[in-house]
Amino acid sequence: MTRDAALRKLPELATHGVGLTRPECVLAHASGYLFASDWAGHGGISVTSPAGETTKIEALGLDFELRPNGIALTPEGEFLVAHLGPERGGIFKIAATGRVEPFLTEIDGVPLPPANFVYAQTTGALWISVSTRQIPRANAYRSDVADGFVVRVDRNGARIVADNLGYANECVPSPDGRLLYVNETFSRRVSVFDIHDDGSLSGRRTLTEFGPGTFPDGLAFDVEGHAWITSIVSNRVIRVSPDGEQQIVIADSEPDHLAWVEEAYGQHKVGRPHLDGITSKTLRNISNLAFGGPDLKTAYLGCLLGTEIQSFRTPVAGHPMPHWQADITPILRAVACNTPHCPGDNS
Repeated sequence: MTRDAALRKLPELATHGVGLTRPECVLAHASGYLFASDWAGHGGISVTSPAGETTKIEALGLDFELRPNGIALTPEGEFLVAHLGPERGGIFKIAATGRVEPFLTEIDGVPLPPANFVYAQTTGALWISVSTRQIPRANAYRSDVADGFVVRVDRNGARIVADNLGYANECVPSPDGRLLYVNETFSRRVSVFDIHDDGSLSGRRTLTEFGPGTFPDGLAFDVEGHAWITSIVSNRVIRVSPDGEQQIVIADSEPDHLAWVEEAYGQHKVGRPHLDGITSKTLRNISNLAFGGPDLKTAYLGCLLGTEIQSFRTPVAGHPMPHWQADITPILRAVACNTPHCPGDNS
């Protein structure tokens, strides 16, 4: 298949959930449930059952609106949320009842800027990305700004382990836990670091760089060790081999819109209209990918402008995420109760 043919390829898509608001990040669970960040009301988590019914866990107890971007499911059945506030961020914990408490809001006494992503390992370590220190964030939608960073949280506390990144986005350890992959959205590359036993990073290098139209956002691994990268703007999913070779899996965009964005990118003038004004056939600015289904061969897509989760079948299975078989009993109990204060729930 030629590259042009690959760019036109769009598989049959299934839809899941209803009435979602900005499902930027999707988590798939072995039970068939899907969880996604949601900006409705005060913000929270959408829960979509295998039957397609959607319930919201709305954030409670805050004097501001929580803006979940990346989310992670803990072994205790709670969610960690990267808060993409307009000026301040942080990581917050949401219980199944909706109760919210701060988890990490500053580093070395300095408030965290709007947070992008959080990844929870089975070891208890967390990886957090902050895209930029620029306020507003749109000031960093350019190739000559590189002030994003990655935070690691473990038993030794929270610390910045990687800095000077070109709009740091999803950061995910390789399946063997030896490498950290980081998408740098507006530098249009994937950087890789060696992970040491103490959680520190070294040996930064570029795994692959992307050309016109590709702005890497989401990242997930398959069982063969390839990274599946989602691109905003062009609605592309790209499979990247361990040596950096790229294969476009799907794409859904209009050439005129891509040309408009590329012109602005070359002039350092990309803004919200370029990201929010996507023109495409079906996909609505895909930002994240999660493997799921009984055989882990269903790829679920988070979409910044979507109102539902879309999915397609893949020829290779995904590597199961740390939360794949987490205990979600507290979540299902709260969903069944369908109220933030379920009788008999003492959490």
